[in-house]
Amino acid sequence: MEMEEVCLNSEPVFDEGDEYDLEGGHAVGIGETKSKQVPPQPTVGLEFDSFDEAYDFYNVYGKEQGFGIRVSNSWFRSKRKERYRAKLSCSSAGFKKKSEANNPRPETRTGCPAMIVIKLVDSQRWRIVELELQHNHQVSPQIKRFYKSHKKMIIAAKNAQPQPNPVTEVHTIKLYRTPVMDVGCNGCSTLSETEGLNPIDHSKHLQLREGDAHAVYNYFCRMKLTNPNFYYLMDLDDDGRLRNVFWADARSRAAYDYFCDTVAIDTTCLANKYELPLISFVGVNHHGQPVLLGCGFLGVESVDCYVWMLRAWLKCMLGRPPQVFITDQCKPLQIAVSEVIPEARHCYCLSYIMQRVPEKLGGLKGYEAIKRHLQKSIYDYLKIAEFETSWAEMIKRHELGNNKWLQTLYEDRQNWVPVYLKDTFFAGMIPIRENESLPAFFDGYVHKHTSFKEFVDKYDLALHRKRMKEVVADLESRMSSFELKTRCNFEVQLCKVYTKDIFKRFQLEVEGMYSCFNTRQVNVSGPIITYIVKERVEVEGNEKEVRCYEVLYETTQVDIRCICSLFNYKGYLCRHALNVLNYNGVEVIPSRYILPRWCKDFKRRYLLHQGSSNIDVYDPAYWRNHLYNLALPVAEEGAQSEEHYKTTLQALEELLNKFHLVDNTLNVT
Repeated sequence: MEMEEVCLNSEPVFDEGDEYDLEGGHAVGIGETKSKQVPPQPTVGLEFDSFDEAYDFYNVYGKEQGFGIRVSNSWFRSKRKERYRAKLSCSSAGFKKKSEANNPRPETRTGCPAMIVIKLVDSQRWRIVELELQHNHQVSPQIKRFYKSHKKMIIAAKNAQPQPNPVTEVHTIKLYRTPVMDVGCNGCSTLSETEGLNPIDHSKHLQLREGDAHAVYNYFCRMKLTNPNFYYLMDLDDDGRLRNVFWADARSRAAYDYFCDTVAIDTTCLANKYELPLISFVGVNHHGQPVLLGCGFLGVESVDCYVWMLRAWLKCMLGRPPQVFITDQCKPLQIAVSEVIPEARHCYCLSYIMQRVPEKLGGLKGYEAIKRHLQKSIYDYLKIAEFETSWAEMIKRHELGNNKWLQTLYEDRQNWVPVYLKDTFFAGMIPIRENESLPAFFDGYVHKHTSFKEFVDKYDLALHRKRMKEVVADLESRMSSFELKTRCNFEVQLCKVYTKDIFKRFQLEVEGMYSCFNTRQVNVSGPIITYIVKERVEVEGNEKEVRCYEVLYETTQVDIRCICSLFNYKGYLCRHALNVLNYNGVEVIPSRYILPRWCKDFKRRYLLHQGSSNIDVYDPAYWRNHLYNLALPVAEEGAQSEEHYKTTLQALEELLNKFHLVDNTLNVT
């Protein structure tokens, strides 16, 4: 069973005559829920995963409003007999044909105009394209008239009870397609619970203020109308209360295609006990800027809720896990990551841990000395043995052997101490120096008492400003000439390649070459030469001390590796490695040390590479996501000037005309 699907009995129940005129179709039953639910009003743009699901949605809506429904018209592709359009009407629509019988049945229809028209899009999803909500007769939920279309729901509910023989035919409804509003849970938007998760404490759910649920749900509906690639998923407990929510807009889904190597889950709001239980999936773009890869509201910090959230996120990203996944120390989250994303290298964010030092150790005698010793152990030592010795000395000197928090940190040291993570690529997402930290993605937009409704209002603003920074950085990287600060050829080489922000960071390493001295060869083993590079580094105050860095240099392939491992942490070579290359007369940095993800033309190169591969996956969701990613750079290029805009507009119009020609040809044949 897939994470986001609910199984429903879908055996044919009985013939409904003209009230359910499905040519070769079958009815899909929806069981009664424990608490009374009022479905949302149908809106143009609302989508479903099947015709049956659209029918069920309108049928449930009709039952709650007090009218029955029927399929009043269907359109089929002639050769394949495949339905591609249908009109679902109030059961009082139209009029019956005149009967020649002696005692004809009285006319019960009123020519009611209420209806929805649904159309097949992307070969598998059904979308409401037209609707009329007004009836020309009295409609009321209090009128207990028994419509034929509603009988199916009752019979299906009975059939859904435990039976000795299993149901052989199963229909699935995607949770994010047909949300229904539950007035019994503070107006929260509700959906059936995800299958496959362990039992959860159903008393735990999102605490919503009045209007919060409607604000969130209305935002989702608005986004689906304007952006079909917008994705959201809701999770309910058995009582119909909203427990978890996940969503990702189209740009976040597209960004994951580019920047899926290292991802952090930001739980700042949970850690600081904010009223808004917000978590964010965050990556880093080609400028080193944080980029949003999805959001969620978490009902409770439990293993099951985290499992649901991670599965929802992974499903949204087409099941592709990141290489590295960074979290805080939350134990339920750790367990969930190991269950849902076992392939990823799971690490703890060092800045999260260091932020807790005052809280965890602040009351101890000699706190300042303990903090300095802890920081020195973590940041200053380059070898595991040195870290182990320093940690043991700290514990002994300050009598911290019984401190549970430090014991836990030490047990998990391979997941957070930099000296243990040298072989992992982090794209700059973990701090390796004392004053480094990554701000929360929504820092400045969310405070301790931000409500759901307030956050939804600020969400678009936050994303717009972040994306404008990326657009500006793209323009500056492409159009600006960078100021060179040295005569080193490495600087000249990479100013033409790196984005502006990454080049500035790399430039600091080039400048730092001049603080290195006394580069000397200490060992030779075949083609591998070991060097020691000394550097004067600033310590507390304005004092400086000399540190030694070991650099391995392989002469045949021009491979180089420094013990500081800046290349793995940040994605560009350190001053010590550059110094050794320069010492050996190498004037051009080897291409393997110039990561494409930091290059100013990264997105274009990535799309050309992806576009040249054979896309044979038969999955419309994959096609949609892939095409959207390809189209984004086209839109950005088209907005550069009036000429670009006109050219792009003309090309898009020609492409749409081709699609219309294809559709017309299919309809004729």
